[in-house]
This record gives sequence, C-alpha cells and structure tokens, in this order.
Amino acid sequence: MSGTAESEHYDVIVVGSGGGLIGAYAAASRGLRTLVIEKTEYVGGTTAYSGAGIWLPGNAAELRAGVRDDIDLGRVYLDAIVGDDSPASLREAFLTAGPRMIDELEKNPLFQWFEWLGVPDYFPEHPGSLAEGRTIFPPDFQRSLLGDLEPLVRRPIWTERWGAEIDPVMSGGQALIGRALLAFMETGNGTVRVNTELRSLIVEEGSVVGVEALSEGVPVRLRAGKGVILAAGGYERNAELRGRYQPGITDEWTQGAPGNTGGALEAAMAIGADTHLLDESWFAPGLVVPGSRPVFYTSVWSGVFVNAAGRRYMNERLPYDRAGHEMLRMQRESEVSHIPTYWVFDQRQIANEKAFEGLPVAPSMRGWFDVERFLEAGVLKRADTLEELAAQIGVPAGALTETVERFNGFAQSGKDEDFQRGEAPWDLMIAQQVAPHTDGPNPCLGVVGEAPFYAVPIVLSDLGTKGGLRTDDHARVLRADGSVIGGLYASGNTMAPMSGRIYPGAGGPVGSSMAFSYIAALDLAGEG
Repeated sequence: MSGTAESEHYDVIVVGSGGGLIGAYAAASRGLRTLVIEKTEYVGGTTAYSGAGIWLPGNAAELRAGVRDDIDLGRVYLDAIVGDDSPASLREAFLTAGPRMIDELEKNPLFQWFEWLGVPDYFPEHPGSLAEGRTIFPPDFQRSLLGDLEPLVRRPIWTERWGAEIDPVMSGGQALIGRALLAFMETGNGTVRVNTELRSLIVEEGSVVGVEALSEGVPVRLRAGKGVILAAGGYERNAELRGRYQPGITDEWTQGAPGNTGGALEAAMAIGADTHLLDESWFAPGLVVPGSRPVFYTSVWSGVFVNAAGRRYMNERLPYDRAGHEMLRMQRESEVSHIPTYWVFDQRQIANEKAFEGLPVAPSMRGWFDVERFLEAGVLKRADTLEELAAQIGVPAGALTETVERFNGFAQSGKDEDFQRGEAPWDLMIAQQVAPHTDGPNPCLGVVGEAPFYAVPIVLSDLGTKGGLRTDDHARVLRADGSVIGGLYASGNTMAPMSGRIYPGAGGPVGSSMAFSYIAALDLAGEG
C-alpha cells in the first residue's frame, strides 16, 4: 500500500471478532501478544446476534446435567450425517478440542459454567443423535461489568434493526461476546482495533507474516511473528460473490452481520488458498418483514407452508437449516416456484401471543408482528375465505382449499401422514414453548379453520455462508495441492466447515467457530 504507516508487531493477529475471540483469548492467555482487528465499529459479528448455542459432544456442561454423551457417540453421529462432504480428520479435531476448550474456559470466572438447556439434535433418524441434545449456552452477563469496553460490543440485532432498547443484562451471543472480550483484555496481552479492514496478507518466503489493513482510513502494516487467524465470517453480505458462488440467492435476505463481505476469504485466495463448499450457507426460512430484512423464524405451530401451486411440500417444523435446504432443493428441482413460500394460518395463530413472542429464534421484542402494519405494507394478506386468500397470493384456490382440508384432518387425528410434523424431538420442543391451543392430540398440529385467514411470504434466509478456506486438523489453511500455507489459519465461516453440508444441532456454527479458533491458538502456542 502506498503511504502505509510503520508496522506494528504482535505474535498473533486474529481477523474478525466473533468466535475468533475465543482463539484470541486462548493465545493471549498463553502469553502471546495478540491483536484482534475488526472491520466494523463493533466486535462480535453474527455471533453477537445469535442465541449463542454451542454444539459440542461430550462437553462438561451436558455431562453435569446428566446427559449420557461422549466424543465417541458424537463421532458416530457426525460420521453418519456428514459423510464425505468434509474430511473425517476435521471432525476428529473438533470432537477432541471441544470438551478441552470448555474445560479451559470454565476455569476462568469470567466465563463461569456453561448451561445445558435440552435442545435436540437436528437429525434424530441417524445413529448417535441425542433427543436431549448437546447444545450449551453461556450464562447471562451484566452489561455494566464491561465498563469502558461496553461500547465496543455489537448491538443486539433488534436494536440495530428496529431500535429496541438495550437490556442491561446480556444474554445469548451478547453474553458470550461480552465475556470473551473482557477475558481477552484482562490477559494483559490483548489489543483490539475496530474500524480496521483487512486488505491483503503479507507473505514472505511462502509464509504469512502479517496483514495490510485500512485502520480508521489509514493504511497500516501489522506484523504477526507466529501467524494470522482468519475468523471474519462468510461472504453473505457481498452480492457479487453470492452471484458467483450461489446464483439465485440474494444477499438481501441474510441475517449475517454487516461486515461479512468475504474480504478475508478473497485475501487468502489471492495467495493460493484452496476453498470448499462455497455454494453452501446456514440456511433458514425467513419471514418477510416490512422495511427490514426477514426474521429468522421457526415458531410455526398452526398453519401450513405452500408453494406456488398451493401445495405443502415439507414438515414446516423441520430444524431451520433442513427447512431452508428443502426450500432451495425444491426451487431448483421443481417446475413450481417455492421461493417465496407462503405460510397460511388462521385467526388463532394471531390470537396466541406466545406464537409470535419470546421464542429464542424470534425477535425478543413484544409487538414486532403488528398485523395492521404488515397488512398496510402488503406483506400480510387477510381474507374471510381460503378461496379469497388464494386469489390474493396467486395460488390455485382449489389446491389451497384441498391442502388445508387434508392438513386439518391430520391435526384432528394427531398424525401428519404426509410429512410427519410433530413427531421429532425438535418439533415437540418448539411446541412446548408456544403452548398453543390445538384441536387434537398433537401440539404441533393446529386446525386452520377460524376466519379470517392469513398468508405471509417466507423467503430463503440464512445465518451466513458456510463454505470457505480448506484447512487441516490444526486449522492451518491449505493450498490446492494439500500443502500448508505457513502462518495462516482459519475458523468459523471463513473456513470450509467440518460439518460439510450439514447442520448437526443448535449451535453448530458457533461451536465449530470457537473450537477451530481454539485449535489454531493451540498450534500457534506450540500445543497443537
């Protein structure tokens, strides 16, 4: 860079500040002078938006809760669902590092003890799956404990989108990022630079020795004596890259943080790094919201999803990534449009407050689903009959009426003979949270019969792209020939995932991001 400022010297540079903060903490706590650079004004990335579920087989928190699990059972599950989409060596590294990482974090009072909350695995039909689940969560955290660091933490997603009040108690991703940031800084070896964008990697004699960045608009050279960890998220906010690798999928529907435009991925590719699964994302159905990005939303208890032909095509209660992949598969393989899908429901869904409020994956903001506002914006449709509703959303009236009548029969009998909604542990867990009125024995199946009737579009959203740089079991970035690029590591959505095309359970992205950032730090510290 022309006019670049004098170099600063560190042992380790971490690019990105979500799950990568765990690697930064692990490196700094081992005495390595560690710099975290963050492209935006806030640390936390998409992790700060999340519920901070952490999926890790055999971790201490689930064992304390009495869950019978270990890494051997986790291996059986991952081998069954991932197959050849990702190297077995990556799964093995993840399984080995996960429990060790949690044990280490829990020794620091700033992390306290993680909590197991019983969220089922996403593929109950495969060996090794646990109905109790392996997902753990950070305990809540008082925002005031961050002191002068508090303004650095990315605001909650509903604050950024809709101006929701910031809670003095941090939960979910806010709590995880707040705790990790404070722990990192209290090592005495940590530095954070926000508004600092990676522009390129510095390579000497075939190894990465630092980064060139733009910090507060000023070009800087930042040297890393031991190595650089790329943990900067995916490329979901980059329309050009999405068009290249995921044609037909827009960047306008993603839930990913604003800084996730793929700069770290492109910088590594520019020096010969190999990639894998760039066509993949952590998909999820997104409920369209007026004037905003869609809401990542899984609280359907009543109603059905229908395609442009007015027909159901999936269990509407599938875990979100499975549901998103099914939308995409049907869109690509069928002559009928499935994006958008329409969620068709009746007045009882509107009347059941819990069905729109308070779920972990729905906005923690009362009143967000304002019926009149949605109607005025043309997003929500309302009609006194299903035939009238079908006309409004452009689907065949006969098909929609037949679809709803067939579903209502399933609701009354308690068995969805077409798509088995309400049979899996995940389905039943969500149903218990919204505690709806039903007309039959299955809490996941509510009759659609009380006028007026409603329909709202569901689009293909995502929590971020998941393909990225190919790595070995030490999180070291590889070239196409399999050789290691010295000094360069990757984790999170900058890394091609150890879970391949699969989302194993709630917290898969966060758990994997934390684990491989930790693995990278161990290797940098000579413990790999």
